[in-house]
Parts: sequence; structure tokens; C-alpha cells
Amino acid sequence: MTQPTDIRRDDHRSLLLDLYSCAGGAAVGYARAGFRVHGCDRADRPNYPFRYHRGDALEYLARLITTGEIERYTAVHASPPCQATNTLTVGTNRSRGWGGTHVDLVAPTRELLDKTGLPYVIEQPNGQAEIRKDLTLCGEMFGLGVIRHRNFELGGWTMPQPLHPRHRGRVRGYRHGKFYDGPYVAAYGNGGGKPTVPELQAAMGITWTNVREELTEAIPPAYTHWIANQFLALEGSAAA
Repeated sequence: MTQPTDIRRDDHRSLLLDLYSCAGGAAVGYARAGFRVHGCDRADRPNYPFRYHRGDALEYLARLITTGEIERYTAVHASPPCQATNTLTVGTNRSRGWGGTHVDLVAPTRELLDKTGLPYVIEQPNGQAEIRKDLTLCGEMFGLGVIRHRNFELGGWTMPQPLHPRHRGRVRGYRHGKFYDGPYVAAYGNGGGKPTVPELQAAMGITWTNVREELTEAIPPAYTHWIANQFLALEGSAAA
């Protein structure tokens, strides 16, 4: 494993709070654009490459608001657990009577984010999550080896939707017992022609964790790198 190498280390950059941070896929993208990043996740995340608080994200955010510490931050990114509404869960697990215990945290997360008064980003996969799809990004937009569509709700700011290029082919793997080849790997699950960990790392642009679960939960840093650059450009225009 290697740590991200293109992250500036000065203390004069804007500070971003990364909630439900997982191993830092989103965080690294923001850092590469120039943010300092603080993460929060209830699970132990030893591979997270920045300052990190282990605990419940909603409780932590509520405490930051109550104490006024939230004022240290310029913006917030949140990726609430999505198993209750994502396409794989709804289309497979729920249809077979599996699962049913996942909690949808989007609404309470948004409620607290609105209280911060800060611009924010809520990220979710395709599915039935109740977020505005202000922005949809895809790995093909950045020349990656995954499709990995992700939707983003932008709170307190906006940006244009970039052109969504046509996919170059299929996601490699087995479908109903038949193997399909293609230029993309499946960044979820295991078996059934799924990629190796090194293939996942290369396809998503993630080098600092080799834990499959963390890789399959992450979003490629290219997504938030692009979002952060758009945000900083708007912020610079407003200050001019």
C-alpha cells in the first residue's frame, strides 16, 4: 500500500469535514484539490490517510454544531450508508427477502448539514435514496476502469452537470452464468469474475488501502477532485 503523494501539507488551506468517511476515497480527491480534510466514521479505519475521529457521524456533527467548532470548516462532504436504498440491495437482496435491517441516514444527515450553514455535498449511489441528483458522475468521465455511477446533492451551492460520455462496453464478469468481457471491472462483491484487489486499486485510482471491503465501498478520488475544483473556482469568483 502507498499513501497519496500529491497532497499539499501547508496549514493555510480550507478545511473540509468528511462524514461517513470509510477509507478516504472522497477525502483524497478533496485533498488533491487543495483542502485539508478531517474524517469521521464509526468503524475503525486505520487506512484513512488524514486526521480522523472514530464515532457516530450524526452525533459528532451535532456536537460540532453545538460547540461552534463547525465554524472551523469551509464545507462538508457526507456519504451516509446506502444499503437501504442502493440498486443492488433493492434489486437483489430485498427481492429475495434478504436484509431489511439497514437504516437510511440521508434525511437526518441533511437536517444537520442545513443547520451548519455551510455548503455541503451528499453522495449516494443509484437507487431510491431521497436526494436531489444535482450532479451525476461516472468513471468514464475520468478515464477510469470502473463505471461506478454516483449522485450528489449540493447544499448551498451549485455547478453544471458535465457531459456523460457513452460507455465503451460492458462491466467484466458473469451474468446469469455467462461471462462477459469489457473495459470495466465490477467494484462490488467477490467471486463471479470480480476483479482482484490490485485490479480494483488500479481501476479506481486508490493505492492506500488493499482491503476489498473498503475498495468496494469507496468512490474514486477523481470524482471529488473534480467537485472540489469546481467549488474552489466558484469560491474564488465570489471573493474576486
